[in-house]
Amino acid sequence: MNEVPVATRKEDYALVLDYLPIGNSGEARKEPIIQVIGEHYFTLLEIVVTPGKAFAPLERVYIGKGERQNIAQIRGRINYDKLTSTAQREIDTAVRQIVKSREAEFVAFLNRAGSINIRAHSLELLPGIGKKYLEELLRQREQKPFESFADVSTRVSHLGDPTEIFVSRIREELKGNEKYYMFSKAPAEEHFDRGYDRREGHGYTPREGSYRPTYGSRDSYRR
Repeated sequence: MNEVPVATRKEDYALVLDYLPIGNSGEARKEPIIQVIGEHYFTLLEIVVTPGKAFAPLERVYIGKGERQNIAQIRGRINYDKLTSTAQREIDTAVRQIVKSREAEFVAFLNRAGSINIRAHSLELLPGIGKKYLEELLRQREQKPFESFADVSTRVSHLGDPTEIFVSRIREELKGNEKYYMFSKAPAEEHFDRGYDRREGHGYTPREGSYRPTYGSRDSYRR
């Protein structure tokens, strides 16, 4: 099956992190915008919206192909440090909601993730997972694939809540200081993050820096 080139994949739905009725302070052009996070690739975007329409935190909006209700223009990608303080405070809640809604995919990651190189395993990139938990995760999934987060917690004692482990990892990737990007996009280059709508294709998947995930259909997205 032919894969869509990673550079053409985009989000279909996003969750609102913040609504700014007159835009960012300091901008000459005053227009209502929302800052959002994509549901599939955790893409951070800034979007111009229809005047007079207010948006609530975590409101789900369609930003894919075709008609977009109350969306005037997708300005493009933004980095974590360009988010408002309100948007940054909503990140964990939004990511947690997305991870829970896609639990099966993250469980599949735990079942299929492989080595990065001869010295490191991709599961070790998850917060709190060192050699001890890595060995137990690999042993348990070899005996029987994990079926849910609850199953993981039951079979791997004291691991912690898998949801929060993924939330923490994704948050750090969004901040842009990681070497590998397994679930989100690497930070946008300032000269390259605008004109989102002018790029080809809509509908993309998690990504990486130099490491390519090995857990099925979730691969990288470069910008």
